[in-house]
Amino acid sequence: MRNRILFVCLGNICRSPTAEGVLAAIASSEFPGLPLYVDSAGTANYHVGEPPDRRTIAAARRRGYELAALRARQIAPEDFSGFDFVLAMDRANLDELARLAPPEVRAHVGLFLEFVRGLESDEVPDPYYGATEDFERVLDLCEAGARALLRRLSARP
Repeated sequence: MRNRILFVCLGNICRSPTAEGVLAAIASSEFPGLPLYVDSAGTANYHVGEPPDRRTIAAARRRGYELAALRARQIAPEDFSGFDFVLAMDRANLDELARLAPPEVRAHVGLFLEFVRGLESDEVPDPYYGATEDFERVLDLCEAGARALLRRLSARP
């Protein structure tokens, strides 16, 4: 069984590509052999075809993650049947996913951080208008979320 995961934020240039790259890297090093397909998308079409924000790329590189090859795309109706998990970074995007989802949704649609225990919030805040530390906080949350989700997936039969 292959676990197909789609991370979703607004423009697909900060949070969701970070989650995509972090989860893929952690899976490769800490959960080798776990069958995965990981992607990311935005609910809006603002940045389709663009790489992640330069600050996102820089923050990820400082931790050893490479995101520069990723390109933004907008979520499509078929994503709700082509993925096992469609995970929003925040409640605003989760609400938008509920609006966009076709009647027959196969995927689990929820928040990325719902798998992490003990956090103050279950949302990954948008760093776009923030400072360097905001991009670092996104990485912290994505690392925690990735490990929690991967532990759950590795425990599934």
